[in-house]
Amino acid sequence: MSGRHNPMRETAYWLLAIVVVMVFVFPIYWAVSISFRQPIESLAVPGLGIPFLDFKPTLSHWELQLANRETQAALVNSTIIATLATILALVIGMPAAYALARFRYERIANRDITVWFFSQRVLPPVATVIPFFLVMRTLGLLDTHLALILINATFLLPFVIVIIRQSFIDLPYELEEAAFVDGASFFQTFMRISIPLAAPSIAAVGLIIFAFAWNDFLFALTLSAKNAITIPVHTASTVGTRGVEFWFLAVRALTAMIPPLIIALVAQRYIVRGLTLGAVKG
Repeated sequence: MSGRHNPMRETAYWLLAIVVVMVFVFPIYWAVSISFRQPIESLAVPGLGIPFLDFKPTLSHWELQLANRETQAALVNSTIIATLATILALVIGMPAAYALARFRYERIANRDITVWFFSQRVLPPVATVIPFFLVMRTLGLLDTHLALILINATFLLPFVIVIIRQSFIDLPYELEEAAFVDGASFFQTFMRISIPLAAPSIAAVGLIIFAFAWNDFLFALTLSAKNAITIPVHTASTVGTRGVEFWFLAVRALTAMIPPLIIALVAQRYIVRGLTLGAVKG
């Protein structure tokens, strides 16, 4: 019976899948709907709020927000911070991942070092907010791009090391041995053999940690005041003395979602291939 075609079971699975998709997609649809409504229609439109059917859409909120200097500055800040934090985490994390994959240490096992790095990833960021704030204040880096770049790279580094380490382990070591026979050094082998072969995994990790850095709210809220405000903090500023401006909140939230979404869609093939190559086995 278990191997036979069961229409009822497949129908139930399809219905369950549709319900799950609707649960996750509906908030996005609702934000899109509200972003095209007039302020008075944000809560007064009945039904599902379908444009042209339940209300007449307008682009005024999008035009105002995209022309807003604060929104433009927040987008630029988020792009700079997320990009440089991603690059810094990869530049530091790839050699560390390669060392853990290829070298063996006498006093402590590589697996224990990897577990320690992983434990840093699950460390609650809120536990480090005050120490980081005090350090950055002492260094005079409050409200600067550099502070958020360093902090984000610090929290992204364990993820880079754990995932890419496994990718290097999965690579055939015979290729590196052949390079050593030809006179290549460890650094040359790492740069010319290991990194190109692990490129899909590196690209996937880079995209994921870029999204993490882009969406950072806690440190951006704590360490920035004016010059380094990012798009998540700017989105939260729609809550003012007059209440929540839902129409502006929807536009800012969708604006914050669009860049990572486009990157993920364009590089979807590399994400799937890279994470499959670098899956953690233990």
